[in-house]
Amino acid sequence: MKYTLPALPYAYDALEPVIDEQTMRVHHRGHHQAYVDKLNKILDPHPKLQLPVDDLLSRLETLPADIRTEVENNAGGHANHTLFWSVLAPGSAKEPTGEIAQAIAQDFGNFRNFREKFEQQGTKHFSNGWVWLCAENNGSLSVLTTKDHQSPLSRGLTPLFVMDLWEHSYYLKHQNKRPDYLAGMWSVANWPEVGRRWEDFRQNGYSNREWREAI
Repeated sequence: MKYTLPALPYAYDALEPVIDEQTMRVHHRGHHQAYVDKLNKILDPHPKLQLPVDDLLSRLETLPADIRTEVENNAGGHANHTLFWSVLAPGSAKEPTGEIAQAIAQDFGNFRNFREKFEQQGTKHFSNGWVWLCAENNGSLSVLTTKDHQSPLSRGLTPLFVMDLWEHSYYLKHQNKRPDYLAGMWSVANWPEVGRRWEDFRQNGYSNREWREAI
């Protein structure tokens, strides 16, 4: 099995002015493609480990020690970006509705509190990584950050929403102003897709909607 780069579900300039076209092209065709290529190279001698990417990240501790870190970096880079593209969309509603909105209100008090916590966690995260909204096994929601390309999947969590904190995701437009980048992303957050992931989790205990695109 070979991993492939999923196509973006919108044009490279569709998220302007929040994310500029040049950044999207470099990010998708350059960075994401590189993780896919490296993952294929790493696992080429290991056909039995060529699993769906969410399965691979969920069983990192079972992988051979000599490739574990490289798999985490590149499978994580592939999976994290695949989810990231899917939870963005042009012309999106700035707030969630339906059951995911109710869950956010239950666990954070209201959407404003969630948004503030998400931005605070993302802003203070040191160096490269990601900031996530995840479903815990008990059904509660949490906000957390991970370093580099670590994935909540490796912790048994279900990611629902994510923002990329690597500088290549925002530096051409925002330079060192990560808080501005995070604050602007709410206008392109794809809340209907986040809601579908939450529905998957509620029904199945997990959601693999986007990971199907990362095979």
